[in-house]
Amino acid sequence: MNPFFDLSGKVALVSGGSSGLGLAIAEGLLQQGARVYIASRKPEALAAAVEQLSKVGPCVGLQADLSDGEGSKALAARFAEQETRLDILVNNAGNSWGAPLESFPDEAWNRVMNLNVRGVFNLTRDLLPLLRAAASPRSPARVINIGSVAGIISSSLGAYSYGASKAAVHQLTRNLAREFAEHHINVNAIAPGRFPSRLTRHLTEDSEAYAADCRMIPLGRFGEPEEIAALAVSLASTAGAYMTGAIIPIDGGASLMA
Repeated sequence: MNPFFDLSGKVALVSGGSSGLGLAIAEGLLQQGARVYIASRKPEALAAAVEQLSKVGPCVGLQADLSDGEGSKALAARFAEQETRLDILVNNAGNSWGAPLESFPDEAWNRVMNLNVRGVFNLTRDLLPLLRAAASPRSPARVINIGSVAGIISSSLGAYSYGASKAAVHQLTRNLAREFAEHHINVNAIAPGRFPSRLTRHLTEDSEAYAADCRMIPLGRFGEPEEIAALAVSLASTAGAYMTGAIIPIDGGASLMA
């Protein structure tokens, strides 16, 4: 194993880790030697993901609803029952909502902002003591927030609250990076473009829609799960030890076009 990316002995928690990008990131961390906990709201999906990931390395599932503060506190407390430190926190849990502007409902703001923004803030806050316990000047603890290119580009695609929430995640990343630096906790954000996931299933399952969407991407395709996993591993390892406050697009160049 390349020592620059070796995560042996590290403990990681991935929220929204039972599917999509979270599942890919959890698998990438396991492949590099980390012990990984994944959190998900749905027990059945969580159990299936743990079964799949446990074939790669030690994985534990924790059921949690992070859309309110109580769910975050409960997850942090359950995690603290099993671990005394947290080296890597990946804030991936998120939701979206699309509708025409004229009919875009208030509920879409509450649901999306509560999970995508408050959920990131609450879970990071509640796990801060364990992040501090893992941190040192040469081996900082890591917080990796999953933002989105939707928080960078101007095109909304009808997902008004989603883009705004991810822009807020990017700004929150910068805020926390500055405040946590003295505690040796690095905070960065990944801003994915198009990847296969629950949120893009309407495109990947429609060949014409998929082809049309790919024409908007300079590299001409969606990203692969292992590509976002590799970026997360880089941020979590020695390769990312001197990086904090960065918002990193991984989008095939899509943000250059919008």
